[in-house]
Amino acid sequence: MRTVVFDLDGVLVDSFGVMREAFALAYREAVGDGEPPFEEYSRHLGRYFPDIMNIMGLPLEMEEPFVRESYRLAHRVRLFDGVAEMLEALDAHGIRFAIATGKSGPRARSLLEGLGVLPLFEHVIGSDEVAHPKPAPDIVLRALELLGEDKEGAVMIGDAVTDLASARAAGVTAVAALWGESDPEPLLDAAPDAAVKSPADFLAWCLEAGT
Repeated sequence: MRTVVFDLDGVLVDSFGVMREAFALAYREAVGDGEPPFEEYSRHLGRYFPDIMNIMGLPLEMEEPFVRESYRLAHRVRLFDGVAEMLEALDAHGIRFAIATGKSGPRARSLLEGLGVLPLFEHVIGSDEVAHPKPAPDIVLRALELLGEDKEGAVMIGDAVTDLASARAAGVTAVAALWGESDPEPLLDAAPDAAVKSPADFLAWCLEAGT
């Protein structure tokens, strides 16, 4: 165990409430009346926003207000409890890590900078910075390429089935993060290589896997 590729939302940061509000505002602005189908949207998390719009048959015009509101509300996003300690401990044990997110790269880096943790990550790769976003393997493979690491001893941790699919396609260990707001049942049904209930549990798993 030498390398960890993290998903961002639902794994490192608690952004679900902000995401829900930004989605609702974008829906009403681009679509109009009616109940914003956030629950369906949440089932596709991990994918790039335009891809989700295509899957759901929603207008791509939702992206601009969604991104605008996400930036405006970013100050409400917080790291999950135990994440900072987990990252510091991984670094102290010589484990390298990067982020591969469904967000765009600039938005992810802006969010992490606002939280004061951007310097902890060697690389932050967004879905707009690879040819094929999750569930394709490109973003995980790009993270490993930038880190100068290979698949052996690498793990991808995410809170969506899409993350697990991307990890498997890249040939790395797939770990499900169960501490966010994602429904754990689909994650467990996807038969990840491991499932962990807290950042501290993931740290313990990494250290055990590294011995």
